[in-house]
Formats: sequence, structure tokens, C-alpha cells
Amino acid sequence: METTPLNSQKALSVCKDREDCQENSLLQKNVPESGGKAESGQISNGYSAAPSSSTGDDTGHSVPAATTTLVAEVHQGERETWGKKADFLLSVIGYAVDLGNIWRFPYICYQNGGGAFLLPYTIMAIFGGIPLFYMELALGQYHRNGCISIWRKICPIFKGIGYAICIIAFYIASYYNTIMAWALYYLISSFTDQLPWTSCRNSWNTGNCTNYFSEDNITWTLHSTSPAEEFYTRHILQIHRSKGLQDMGGISWQLTLCIMLIFTIIYFSIWKGVKTSGKVVWVTATFPYIILSILLVRGATLPGAWKGVLFYLKPNWQKLLETGVWIDAAAQIFFSLGPGFGVLLAFASYNKFNNNCYQDALVTSVVNCMTSFISGFVIFTVLGYMAEMRNEDVSEVAKDAGPSLLFITYAEAIANMPASTFFAIIFFLMLITLGLDSTFAGLEGVITAVLDEFPHIWAKRREWFVLAVVIICFFGSLTTLTFGGAYVVKLLEEYATGPAVLSVAFIEAIAVSWFYGITQFCSDVKEMLGFSPGWFWKICWVAISPLFLLRIMKSITPETATEIPCGDIRLNAV
Repeated sequence: METTPLNSQKALSVCKDREDCQENSLLQKNVPESGGKAESGQISNGYSAAPSSSTGDDTGHSVPAATTTLVAEVHQGERETWGKKADFLLSVIGYAVDLGNIWRFPYICYQNGGGAFLLPYTIMAIFGGIPLFYMELALGQYHRNGCISIWRKICPIFKGIGYAICIIAFYIASYYNTIMAWALYYLISSFTDQLPWTSCRNSWNTGNCTNYFSEDNITWTLHSTSPAEEFYTRHILQIHRSKGLQDMGGISWQLTLCIMLIFTIIYFSIWKGVKTSGKVVWVTATFPYIILSILLVRGATLPGAWKGVLFYLKPNWQKLLETGVWIDAAAQIFFSLGPGFGVLLAFASYNKFNNNCYQDALVTSVVNCMTSFISGFVIFTVLGYMAEMRNEDVSEVAKDAGPSLLFITYAEAIANMPASTFFAIIFFLMLITLGLDSTFAGLEGVITAVLDEFPHIWAKRREWFVLAVVIICFFGSLTTLTFGGAYVVKLLEEYATGPAVLSVAFIEAIAVSWFYGITQFCSDVKEMLGFSPGWFWKICWVAISPLFLLRIMKSITPETATEIPCGDIRLNAV
């Protein structure tokens, strides 16, 4: 069965000479297997056929009229494509490289055997993460549809996957942008001669505040807190004004203004489509690498930096015998590359049909993994410096994970460097740009999906639809802007997104490999690229990658997530 593009001459002539069947809103015809590759190469670049005006009558005289209408529609609204190949690559890299590369990978690495962790991480990337990444890019580029309508062409019974992805994207937008609002609040607070989280003489400080960087002799007790910790928990989050999820308190007007500015930037970056967002990522995707380079050089020159690097990379080979290390490696590479979120499908759908998505998958995956690895040096050189200043082991300094690693430990280290204001400004700018890229991508996945599914409603009203999406995300974020919002952020991150995305990605892998068929999928790839995927990719798609996802899903159970950490505050799971 071969589907011919509706605007081709071949389609028009066949419509006149023989009866066609209309299935899944596409005109299909039976042709020999050797029939024109040039035409079949554009099969899924076609557009949904409008229903014929005749009812119950499929005779030849009604088809040319419908086809003429379709040809006109195709010429009026051809699918948008990336302005340059680099726009696509930077967008994918910007999506994959996010805040998790900075705070999660270094923590997971040293916790699971240091340098030894790189072995399971690499293996899981080769056999699990990269095959799924490649599969999504190929699917999106061949079928040229978002995560909802693409299933009409693959297997309509799995169309619910697309709707699930959109719901998950709204969950993520409800808390992920709040973290950027925290970073923006820090950025605004950094425009001072003395950073506000360096002293204990502020209105938000308590009697337990102890500045061990001061020249005075101080005594650090179990109840002591650093100025950076109190700035984060009592000034930014104001979590002391909340009693927990049952009473989250009021909304922080400072964070509300910050997130409004964040959403304004997001709207004007994606409202016109990939033509505009593809230009924005030239700044937001490259800027973090410039800052990482500056911070790496600065960190390497700090006293005690070598202690942090040694702690980061010193291999503990015994750890490789623990199952949990391999599960952590699999989870890290999956959430880092980001298949299953619908973003790769959306981005690839704007590629040219013969774009080498195989090469793109390899390049962007390697860049993402290398960024995580280098980020570890940026973080641990500073942690080594902190250990030197405190006269403690790096293991004591490196207890923080997640946002607190950046907003408490790293912020405190920056505050006690020469030129601290400059380094604070560029560091928090980097965090914001890292987050913006991922938000651009996540919302574009939803927008593309809905526009492709309901083109007759939203195709010419993209700006209004994007505005509606941004407003919904803003109101969804309000609970995370309360004094107890940090609890909600962690609750959504741990329970609303992780297990759901893994389930979606698992079903998607099964649907493509076993229902759509690995033979058909490889044939599609050959039409685009001129060569068929080798046996390695076929085995990964059919068996290894689904098992990879299933094992991660099995590891995420209520028993393994009994607490919800939020900085230094822990909340019993509900």
C-alpha cells in the first residue's frame, strides 16, 4: 500500500482513472512495490484530505473536485520548516540540555561510584536512550505531524498517547517555570555590591544564621544555618510561612511578577512558530556553554578545586554490582535526552523530508551527555573550594541535591569569590536560559500537536492559541508560587511527571515496534535517508529499549519514594 502526495500529478491522474479508498483522511492506492520512489518519499508529508461533498457515493466524477480542493489547500498552507539546519540542532540541544544536566547528573554520578558510574551511563545511553531518541526524530520527520495526529498514520488505537503527552506537558509547565522564577529573583537580587545571601543581618535571618566565611571566630552547631540557606528558604520561598500541603499560605507577589516576565518571554519567542523560536535558541542554547566555560575556568583556579574533582571522578568499582546504580543510569539518560515528551516529534516534523535525522540523533545525544559530564567539573570544583573553606570533607558539602545544590551551595560559593556579583549574574542568567529552551520545546510539542489535530480551527490563529496556552500555564503555576509552593513543585516532579512519561514512552515504543511494525518503520527510514537501520537498531527498538523503560518503571514505586525532599526540607508523602 502506497500513499501518494495529494498535490502530485500522479495522484490526480489516478483519481480520474480508478477508484480510490479514503482511509485515515489520506488518499491511498494499490501500486506495485517498485512504484515511483520520488513520490512515495513524500508520503507522510501530505495533508489530511477534506471529506468529499458527496454522501455515500464514491464514484469517479466526485473525486477530481475533492482533489482539486485539496491541491488548493496544500498550496495555501504548506508546512513550515526550519530556516536553517542549525536552528533545528540548537533547538533539540537546548531542549535536551536543561537544569537537570547541571544539578542532577553530578549528584547521581558521585552518589553511584564516581568515575565508575560513567560505564553504566554510557551503556544505557547506547542501548536505551539514543535508540529511543533516534526513533522519535525519524517518526516525526517522516510523518510530519505532532504527537496526537501522528497516530492516525501509525496506529489509531494509540492516539491517547498524544493526549497524555499534552496533559503531562501542562503538569511540567506548572512547576518547571517556577524554578526559573526563583532564578530570576536571584538574578535581580544580584545587582548589588554585596550579595544579600552573604550576611546574617537581613530582615529574614534568624538567630541560627551562622556565617562561617566571616573573619570572626564562629561555632557551627547542629542548628546552625548558612546565610545562603536562609535567603533561599525564608526570603525566596518563604516556606516558613506554610504549614505544608494542607496549608500552603498566600501567594508570593515577587515570584508572581517574576513568572509573569518569564511567560512573556516565552510567548514572544514561540508565538510565530519555529521560524522565530529557531532564532531565539541561537542565544538561549549557546549562552549556557559560554557561561559554563567561564565558570569551569574560574572553578579550576579556586583553592581546593582538585578535592572536588577527585571526589567526582574517583571510581568505586564495587558500586557497579548494585542494581540501583544501573537503574539510576538508565533513568538519568532517559530524562536527560527526553524521548516521550512529544517534543522530538514536533521539532522533527518541521525538517525537510530527506534530512539526516540519524546523524542529528547521534550528534545531539553526544553533546547532551558531554554537557552533563562537563557540568560535573563546574559543580565539583566549587564544592571542593567550599570544603577547603569549611575545613570539611567534600562529602559533607555535597549533601545537597536538586535545586538546593544550585540555590544554596553553589550560590554561597559564588558569593565568597572575588567579583562575586559578576559571577552571580552570569550564573543565574545561565539557569534561566537553560530553563527557557526546555519550556520553548515542551510548549511547542503541545502547540504543534493541537494545530495538526485541529487545523481547521487553529491553523490561522496560532498566536491566539499560544496566548491561551501560556495563560493556562500561568494560572496552573499559581499553586507553586505560594509560600508552600516548593512542596507542590516536588510533588508534581516526583509523582505527576516521571512515572507518567515513562509509561507513555514504553507504550509508544511497543506501538511503533510491534503494532506499526519494525519492518515498516525501517522502510520509512530508508525512504528518507536512503539506507535502512542496521540490526543493532532493530534489536534495540524491538526488545532492548522497551525492556529498558520497563525496568525503570518497575523501580519507581511508592515504596521507593516515601519522602518528598525540597532543599533541606522533607515532607512525608501523601
